[in-house]
Amino acid sequence: MAEMDVSSGGGHKKGPGVKKGKKLSTRIDLTPMVDLGFLLITFFMYTTTMSKPKTMEINMPDNEKVEVDKQTKIKASVAMTVLLSKDHRIYYYEGLADDPTKPPEVKVTYFNPQKGIRNVIIDKKKRLEEQRQSDSSLTAKDQVTILIKPDVNSTYDDLVNILDEMAINDVKIYAILDISDVDKDYILKTEQANGIAPQ
Repeated sequence: MAEMDVSSGGGHKKGPGVKKGKKLSTRIDLTPMVDLGFLLITFFMYTTTMSKPKTMEINMPDNEKVEVDKQTKIKASVAMTVLLSKDHRIYYYEGLADDPTKPPEVKVTYFNPQKGIRNVIIDKKKRLEEQRQSDSSLTAKDQVTILIKPDVNSTYDDLVNILDEMAINDVKIYAILDISDVDKDYILKTEQANGIAPQ
């Protein structure tokens, strides 16, 4: 039992004929204070808001097949395709590249803070906003749509980084697709044009 002894230290001399009083000691029991401390700790632990882990929500596509006429059509003016490749290289081109007679101009960039993929996305959004003001066929619903196609030799880290770029640049419409043989051919031709040795 926790106790605190409070007793009078020194006595005063009393005159003759005065009876000496009995010295009493005061004891304070501190056991309830310990119980109260544990109750308060428990109370604050239960009432404190626990920090929730922050995760990125990704809506995965359904397995059901959608008819061609019900599929969402993407305008070539709002689309940009991003190809993730080896050595953290990012190949990108604007449009859908659906016309084989007119291959797109494929450019290469990286995850650099300056002049990287982030600047490419920001520039695309600015140009679309300017185009929306001059072109009446584009409405507020026509937003930048980015098609992400990771190659087999790209890393999972690059995929996470490009998804982070979608969140940072507030790109609301994007999709992760399988890379096609045509896109692989674009990467190979761009490597040859830029003098990048294939590995």
